[in-house]
Amino acid sequence: MNKTELIEKIAAGSGLTKTDAKKALDATVEAIKETLIAGDKIALVGFGTFSVNERPAREGINPATKEKIQIAAKKVAKFKAGAELADALN
Repeated sequence: MNKTELIEKIAAGSGLTKTDAKKALDATVEAIKETLIAGDKIALVGFGTFSVNERPAREGINPATKEKIQIAAKKVAKFKAGAELADALN
């Protein structure tokens, strides 16, 4: 499913117009992004939790040259499915 299909599904399920559904989706994604950038987590009961995970610097190997390289530390977005979502998938 791509963004357009998701907008159509939101509009159909909520009774909103596609324009309003797009605005709602964009606002939701922006709110999630801003919260994660601030270092906070978002818990949606029954759906899951979005959080930021820090990966430490490490040594890797360039597969083309087999040279050892340093991989910098970085922050990554993480999603953990909630119990209801996990149960629905199984």
